[in-house]
Amino acid sequence: MTHPALAAVEERSEEIAALGPENERLGRLADEAAKVLRETGAIKMLQPADYGGAEAHPREFAETVMRLASLDGSTGWVAGIVGVHPWEMALCDRRVQEEIWGADNDTWIASPYAPMGVLKPVDGGYVFNGRWQFSSGTDHCDWIFLGGFLGDADGDVVQPPRNYHVILPRADYEIVEDTWDVVGLRGTGSKDIVVKDAFIPEYRAVPFSRMTDGSALRESGRTNPTYGVPFTTIFPLGITSAVIGIAEGALAAHLAYQRTRVQITGTRVKDDPYVLFAISAAAEEIKASRIAMLDNVSRFYDKAAAGEPVTLADRAASRRTQVAAAWRAVRAMDEVVARSGGNGLRMDNPIQRFWRDGHMGLAHAIHVPGSVFHASALTDLDVEPPPGPMLSMI
Repeated sequence: MTHPALAAVEERSEEIAALGPENERLGRLADEAAKVLRETGAIKMLQPADYGGAEAHPREFAETVMRLASLDGSTGWVAGIVGVHPWEMALCDRRVQEEIWGADNDTWIASPYAPMGVLKPVDGGYVFNGRWQFSSGTDHCDWIFLGGFLGDADGDVVQPPRNYHVILPRADYEIVEDTWDVVGLRGTGSKDIVVKDAFIPEYRAVPFSRMTDGSALRESGRTNPTYGVPFTTIFPLGITSAVIGIAEGALAAHLAYQRTRVQITGTRVKDDPYVLFAISAAAEEIKASRIAMLDNVSRFYDKAAAGEPVTLADRAASRRTQVAAAWRAVRAMDEVVARSGGNGLRMDNPIQRFWRDGHMGLAHAIHVPGSVFHASALTDLDVEPPPGPMLSMI
């Protein structure tokens, strides 16, 4: 059975796709595009029911993000990132949940999580400073998660570093305009954020370790298995699902264009066995990426439902699957784009926008394969990877 949010996306698919060029022109989601996205309910799929959310199966969330991204990459990307934040907020202190959703449970939360700030301890909390890049969808959000390290009384980072997710209202940070001029995903409006001497009460500074060791879940009282999926599986899910959806969109645009295309040689594409072979091979690779992502998160959901423990090796393998799925989908997209001809890359053809968006999405730090594959191989050999960057998102 189709989730209501996905059904709503299908009902408004033409509208979402038509707004893609305007999103790109503005360098952020157009107000109308954000309104449509809000009305589909996609951002509230992982939000807790006590604040108007659907508490959906994460597989359903991924399917919805993929479909959105196949219509417009930027819309799908914002849904994939902003849509994960209610999942984390559900595990945070109930006081901040009430601050954000008590008056309006349609309030959106931005990020990024990269630890580019420092928390300086003071009475009752911390003073926070820093600058961050890549805050996707931030113009339409009223709160934000920002990554930071714990500092000492002088503001120097405590060693070994202790990573926190810090929660701030819009009044406590600045969105820096004209900081998002990139080749792809232009419509995401992933601008810089600056925080200067913001006071953070203790309950709005969450040690990242609490998300990975299960203590946040235990203390939250949440029982839906969706909240038992590891953070390092659920956060990449939204991003990689968007990349896979973008590849699906490129394939669909390519097929629509090729149906009537005649090559310069006079051969119709539908009579060219070499192009047809490439299309089919790419379609299967993209489908394999989709299946891998959906199966991966479903297995973790089933583990949570059964109360089974999740090991470091499980989490490392999950990240390996996620990274490989993104690269597989983009490589396959390249194969069909390369066979779209010169006219397929004109700026009025959506193929080129999907192509640019897909490569921009692949460049996200969550898709860097080196340390992930290294850590996963070590765990397969029963060797625990050393702490530090190799384990930062496993």
